[in-house]
Amino acid sequence: MSVVQAILDKPVGHLAVCWRLARADGVVLGFTSHDRDLRLEGVTYRAGPGMTPSASVQTEGLKGDSMSIEGVLEASTVTAFDLASGRWRGAFVDVIVCDWTEPEAGHLRLSRGRIGDVSRQPAQAGGAFRVELLTDVDLSTALMPLRLSPTCRHELGDGGCGFNLDGRRVDWEVSRVGEGRLKPLEGLGDLSVFALGWARILGGRCCGIDRQIIGLDGTELVLDSALPAGVEDVVQVRLTPGCDKRHSTCQLRFGNARMFGGEPYVPGTDALLRYARS
Repeated sequence: MSVVQAILDKPVGHLAVCWRLARADGVVLGFTSHDRDLRLEGVTYRAGPGMTPSASVQTEGLKGDSMSIEGVLEASTVTAFDLASGRWRGAFVDVIVCDWTEPEAGHLRLSRGRIGDVSRQPAQAGGAFRVELLTDVDLSTALMPLRLSPTCRHELGDGGCGFNLDGRRVDWEVSRVGEGRLKPLEGLGDLSVFALGWARILGGRCCGIDRQIIGLDGTELVLDSALPAGVEDVVQVRLTPGCDKRHSTCQLRFGNARMFGGEPYVPGTDALLRYARS
């Protein structure tokens, strides 16, 4: 008999739901519905009686499992500021059940996935939040079918691309210009290498928050969304180069053409509109 089955077969249950959240910046947090902290596999799961899971639905087919979490905002854990600034966007989540009298004896995994939509009630309604969990099945069904494309399907530096970004990232001091713009202080060289790349804030209250650089405007970096209000006027950021996914860029800028994830010589859809000329 498995440890998990032994836990479930007890005449009196001592079950606690635990959530393990791993953010993109490397921070790992644990929460439990139990009234005391639990230690499990090297992670301390903080007691959060205000956090309640919905019913968990699990299937054996290709239909995604569903689950959501509701809780109360706490200044030391999940804050309204962090939710609004996108710090939890795409964080990995493991939902497990264990026996709170023997948390290290074994556990049953209910769900695994990433954080999806986050909604929050206004402060006058208690400031509660609701988090949707997206499983791997949910994420895979949202993918478009593979199609031939003259542009690359990989992201710069991921497993498909294989390009090593070590030594290409730059830590630099920048100033805020408007809601979604940054201007490097002093000379940073050719800014075009950072177009479609990323800017990660390295200091202050917003440390670890990422924004994509969607374009350049002279000597300013244009971001995909406005920076949180808590970002200082002058802040240190880590700039990661970007790629426009064209074969020429992959070959000339990164020397990585052999890993190009597209079909550069496939004609585009405009080829259908061409006609023969004498």
